[in-house]
Amino acid sequence: MTRFTGYVGKRLPTDVIKKLEDLRAQENSPLAKVVYDSMFINQQQADKLDRPCCQDTGVIQYFITAGANFPYLGQLADILEQATLEATKNAPLRHNAVETFIEKNTGTNTGSRIPWLDWDITPDDDGCTIEVYMAGGGCSLPGAAKVLMPGQGYEGVNQFVFDVITSYGINACPPLLVGVGISTSVETAARLSKKAILRPVTSHHTNADAAKMEQLLEDGLNKVGLGPQGLGGNCSVMGVNIESSARHPSTIGVAVSTGCWAHRRGAIHFTADLAYEILSHEGAVL
Repeated sequence: MTRFTGYVGKRLPTDVIKKLEDLRAQENSPLAKVVYDSMFINQQQADKLDRPCCQDTGVIQYFITAGANFPYLGQLADILEQATLEATKNAPLRHNAVETFIEKNTGTNTGSRIPWLDWDITPDDDGCTIEVYMAGGGCSLPGAAKVLMPGQGYEGVNQFVFDVITSYGINACPPLLVGVGISTSVETAARLSKKAILRPVTSHHTNADAAKMEQLLEDGLNKVGLGPQGLGGNCSVMGVNIESSARHPSTIGVAVSTGCWAHRRGAIHFTADLAYEILSHEGAVL
């Protein structure tokens, strides 16, 4: 996990690279093409020099889907804290953990409840999938959540998403991957919005109406024309992913999370005997 955490900070997942290549092909602005080309040069140099592809390596978040019978379940929290400490020194990663109210950088990327651990436990399974996400300052800035009146409906959700992206999206280094959570309250919607940006860029919601909404939001946001790095172009987003849950009939909780063009996330699966498979990066070698 030390090596994989560092790897995620240096090399983008395969689906993100392919999407950026597709978006570059859709541009007719010379400036937009140059910006995309600089992104690809950045990736080549990060791989060649074995250095992080962005100076802001974010706050480390681990999203864990573990079987109840995974033999190392009770040790995972300590393992992932140690992986963060070691990756900070070995990758290296910028020191991004500032203790709230104390206002002191720990210098280790660890601190109170950091690295952040999000848990899903599955019964009758002995494997474990760990998703690493580097929550940078820029891509976290647009994050927002609120509870809508039920009469605002899905039009209200649409309006909220557009308000957030047109107000703050440029701060997150477009093209963005936009995650939308729809649930019963701010905290459940916020968690789902973050889970949404962990999905593959080209994936779709399993509900046909939700998948249609994803496409309509993507098309609409692209017409805003933020372009790469907010300098103008045909596309504002890599995609829009929606995650949802059942909700209280009197509320519509909605939240937005964004991933920047350098969307540093990765997924790795362990079996009970600790054999592993990297799911997010084709051909990755640790």
